[in-house]
Amino acid sequence: MAESFQSAYQEEEKRLNAAIAEINRQLERFRNIPVYTGHDFTEQVLEAARESKRQSLAKSLAEPYFGRLDFEEAGGKQRRPLYIGKVGVDQEEVGEAPLVIDWRAPIASLFYSFTGGQDPASYEAPEGMIEGLVYLKRNIVIRKQILERVVDTFNREGDQPAVSDEFLVYRLGENKDNRLRDIVSTIQAEQDQIIRAARNTALIIQGVAGSGKTTVALHRLAYLLYQYKEQVSAEKMIIFAPNHMFLDYISDVLPELGVGDIQQSTFVDWAMNILHLDVPLPDNKDTLAYWFENIEDRPKLTDDVPGRFKGSISFMKLIRSCVETLEEASVPDTDFSPWEGATLPRDTILRWFNEEYKPYPLAKRKERVMARIHRWVEMELKKAPNAAKQKEWKKRASQREKSYAGKWPHYEPLTIYKQMFKALKLPASWSEEMLSIIPKQVLQSTQSDLKNNTLREEDLPALVYIHYLLNDRTSDQMFDHVVIDEAQDFSPFQIALLDLFVRGHSFTILGDLSQGIHAYRGIHDWQEMSSLFKPDQTAYYALTRSYRSTMEIIEFANGILERGVRSDLLAVPVFRSGDPVRLIGYGQVSREDNLRRALDQLLAKEYRTVSILTRTLKEAREMHHFLSASGYDIHLIDGSKKQYEGGHSILPVYLSKGLEFDAVIVADANKNHYDDHEWDAKLLYVGCTRALHELWMLHGDEVPSYLPQEEGEFAVTGWPE
Repeated sequence: MAESFQSAYQEEEKRLNAAIAEINRQLERFRNIPVYTGHDFTEQVLEAARESKRQSLAKSLAEPYFGRLDFEEAGGKQRRPLYIGKVGVDQEEVGEAPLVIDWRAPIASLFYSFTGGQDPASYEAPEGMIEGLVYLKRNIVIRKQILERVVDTFNREGDQPAVSDEFLVYRLGENKDNRLRDIVSTIQAEQDQIIRAARNTALIIQGVAGSGKTTVALHRLAYLLYQYKEQVSAEKMIIFAPNHMFLDYISDVLPELGVGDIQQSTFVDWAMNILHLDVPLPDNKDTLAYWFENIEDRPKLTDDVPGRFKGSISFMKLIRSCVETLEEASVPDTDFSPWEGATLPRDTILRWFNEEYKPYPLAKRKERVMARIHRWVEMELKKAPNAAKQKEWKKRASQREKSYAGKWPHYEPLTIYKQMFKALKLPASWSEEMLSIIPKQVLQSTQSDLKNNTLREEDLPALVYIHYLLNDRTSDQMFDHVVIDEAQDFSPFQIALLDLFVRGHSFTILGDLSQGIHAYRGIHDWQEMSSLFKPDQTAYYALTRSYRSTMEIIEFANGILERGVRSDLLAVPVFRSGDPVRLIGYGQVSREDNLRRALDQLLAKEYRTVSILTRTLKEAREMHHFLSASGYDIHLIDGSKKQYEGGHSILPVYLSKGLEFDAVIVADANKNHYDDHEWDAKLLYVGCTRALHELWMLHGDEVPSYLPQEEGEFAVTGWPE
């Protein structure tokens, strides 16, 4: 076996050296071509192509490829080795097979979909389904042009068993830094199926913690740009993430895949930009504190909660009804007279508004009608008997046009929104029956906010929708594809609204209901999302395999879901074993000293990222102050920063969602901080599943019922010996 490995290593080293030499030769040739800076369009296009080639060759030089697949097409065609990389590299000789095949190419899908066995494999090519036999599947690790690792996960002609998970476990065991990385060398078959799914579909992905759903979505963007390059552009794609820090955390993945210019935003930023609003929203940290930190006084999670109601399709329909009612009462109930003796009948104005300009949105219709009235005035002015009279009429007409325009409704989203909630005078045609749809709690809290000129995040979908009904949307506001991460925290209203701004219902909607800690505004079931689309417009995928944490951590976290949430959305761990989860009571030693002792022991293992998770932001700040004063280099994550700094950190558990750390210390895992409520169980589940390698649960007094009361197969009590 050792001899076979040595032979394979030598073969791959020889091939790598040849590939590097060829890439260097091509790169040097393109670099020797002078850069064109003139104004000839044809030459500019050619120069853009050359620059793209320079960049792709330079990118592939350090790590040309990561996999090899030996494939023989049915029909007796010659078996050939296919090398798969992040960037495709062609041979310059006509007719020669590619030096490296782009991972997004149809034939490269075999590398991900083939999981072993003697049966033929197939992939879908532009010319149809291609079938054949896979003889070898090999994973290759190259770093800075040095061959580091060669692992065969399948060899049809070998005498050794396949080791399909060995390479994956090796990559998962690497320590974490401060950025999410691409998984192009370890994409699994179920992930590849999502990545290569058809474009004009609303994909809904339920992925357990650590299933790679965020990374899969980013790889899907890269695939769509490769596969549909004539129909989509990076500038017309957008990723919606929960906060700026998370956007920073995932920011390296797309550049690593050779993709740039994709928009990245939070829903709040996008909505404020559409509305041209610069009104400061209440500090999000205050909202989170209200829901997560006032444990005793926490509101019940019913549909009467403002965030749930304002995120509902019922509220969206109510807004549309109100705007339609406003449309019926738009044209002032009088004729227009620019001066005595001249009259434009209201019936004529109504015909313009309701018939001729009907295709336009409401605000545009008003603009068209007022412009038409102005043109009518100009025609009437030509009938003046003399210049003096014409001047007199023109002055009077200008004043009356302005006065008449003021009698129309004010087509501004915030004004109409306030009218809906009676913060301003409500039009008589808006019945009390219509407003009775709004729950009393929602009505009162929103009235109070609007009277104080306060807008909340939950008001933004409604305001953007009103803006859309009034103005439609411009072509530069339309997207070719939308990715929504942590979608369980989005509302159905938000999804339905975004669907108005994307072509062909082209969505990748991903999240985890078990991490639905924002249930006061998010969804409780994926049916709330899928029901927004026709059956042939949507597809549902479930990613149940977790690649992040060790088997011990996953089984421990699953226990929290089973006992505390009664959920069957459990993770299936990759067989990567590690230390058991530690349950450590504070005993007679202070909470601070216990946390310091735990931190010392984990830092001694030279993990790159160690995190302490507290229940509240206040506790995180207090602990950060204590540890910093004690000489620890640890930073506080409080939701205010736009960059994720990596390293060692302390943060409230509800801000940890989406992040991952080598080791995690959960402070205060007891009933004083986490009661037996389903929501608290989800919070602890989120905290536990942030850990890649080690999880320590520190507690005092009684622990919640969904945590194990004693040590077992996956958890032990006490400090390490």
